[in-house]
Amino acid sequence: MKKKYDDDDGRVIANMNVEGMRWYRPKASDKPNNQMSMEELTKDERRGLYLGTMRAVALIAFVFVCVFFLLILGLILLWN
Repeated sequence: MKKKYDDDDGRVIANMNVEGMRWYRPKASDKPNNQMSMEELTKDERRGLYLGTMRAVALIAFVFVCVFFLLILGLILLWN
């Protein structure tokens, strides 16, 4: 139950209804009017999505490994 304060007149100073938070409730005007139906993907489309995702993951992993390698190399050179 909400507390009632004598000096609270109900005005909102800062709206805390931020998208992405658990308590976020979109306004009725924010909802899309039509719902797009998901079409079934073909085998080639699914394979393309999978391979594209794996390429993106591999690229990010490669960048992290390179940065880690350069960090270790730099620390070794610094301490020797």
